[in-house]
Amino acid sequence: MTRLHVPVPLRWADLDAYGHVNNVAVLRLLEEARIAAFWRHGEAAGDWPTAVLDAGPGAGTHTLVARQEIEYLLPLGYRREPVTVEMWIGHLGGASIDVCYQLTAGGTGADRAVFVQATTTLVLIDAATARPRRITAEERAVWEPYVEAPVAMRRRPDRARADA
Repeated sequence: MTRLHVPVPLRWADLDAYGHVNNVAVLRLLEEARIAAFWRHGEAAGDWPTAVLDAGPGAGTHTLVARQEIEYLLPLGYRREPVTVEMWIGHLGGASIDVCYQLTAGGTGADRAVFVQATTTLVLIDAATARPRRITAEERAVWEPYVEAPVAMRRRPDRARADA
């Protein structure tokens, strides 16, 4: 199982009135990790091995978020040390990928806490035509080592509600 482990610092402004990281701020944290992991940022050292998409104005490919599903497992309060966004690809399609996440802290042992799990479906769009474009052989070769089973959400939307 190969996952990317992207450290993301929390900001004081991420907190809500209850002292938890706000749900909108959590989506921003996941977005920051996703951008770091999949978009090339020039020739800067430290690019992730999966960063194969060009970022910024004039890029030939855009990505559109087609779907997001998020599940909050534990409240996340402010902490000085960064949280870790563990990412992998749950599905590598023809023109889309499902990026899976677990927002964690405490390392990999018994102290590891999983606060959030989520999936984002991204569609690759040709910037010139504004139409979906196929994942290239080069992109597929880079991303395939990071494919594993998708996030197992605790409550699936297709499951009948017990209280209905």
